[in-house]
Amino acid sequence: MSRIKSIIGILLLSVLIFVGCAQKESISTSPQLEVSVIDVGQGDAIFIKTPDRKNILIDTGSKDEKDKLYSFLSSKDIKNIDILVGTHPHEDHIGNMPSVIKDFTIGKVYMPKVTHTSKTFKDTMSSIREKSLKITSPKSSEILNLGDVKIEFIAPNSKSYKDLNNYSIVVKLTYGRNSFMLMGDAEKYSEKEIISKGYQLKSDVIKLGHHGSFSSSSKKFIEKVNPKYAVVSCSKNNEYGHPHRETIKLLENLNISLIKTYESGTVTFISDGKNINVNTKK
Repeated sequence: MSRIKSIIGILLLSVLIFVGCAQKESISTSPQLEVSVIDVGQGDAIFIKTPDRKNILIDTGSKDEKDKLYSFLSSKDIKNIDILVGTHPHEDHIGNMPSVIKDFTIGKVYMPKVTHTSKTFKDTMSSIREKSLKITSPKSSEILNLGDVKIEFIAPNSKSYKDLNNYSIVVKLTYGRNSFMLMGDAEKYSEKEIISKGYQLKSDVIKLGHHGSFSSSSKKFIEKVNPKYAVVSCSKNNEYGHPHRETIKLLENLNISLIKTYESGTVTFISDGKNINVNTKK
């Protein structure tokens, strides 16, 4: 009898070990989407790695913060960027685009159809010409499918704006049941246009427009997105007062968790298409 019990015990132990190993293997090989809001001080830079290993870089931060951007890319052993997006021509968003284009193998470049007189913008254009790249200006509602990841361009929605911020390319990124709203510096005027177009805006995460300024993140828009997490990319004690108190209060009232890069460092969201884990550098 004791021998039979021993045999049963060994069999049960073997089954448990097998199941445990299978679970570990399932977790380690589960395809994941990584979305990192890089801590580049008072600027924007977002790196995305899709489950099928495509690299996307949305904005590059200010030239003064090049070391932070390159340190992050080096830590990921990035050699090529399949999609490079400059949301709009402000220096704190495209400051390092000339260097990135020069130093990395670039696939496609997306920028809005607007020019600027700044040296940064001119240098960006020069670097694009030197590598014989072409600029694509996405149309609103245009969709890119990268494996199981859907990239939907939902702004800009007009041909011209008074404020350069509203030319910002706005991207909704979807993987399975998880989605991310990446706003560039789009302000309330652009948000109103986006709402009027009838897009499905619900997202788990929003990278706030214009660094959490009161000029963006209208109550109606944030309610439509209804995120669990909001990320603001800016430097500590910056001269603009970002994120503004109005935005912070709005998020508090809507029970949305606010993550600030100047407090948390680079913020990485890891999605398996069902659940999102949040990792911060600090």
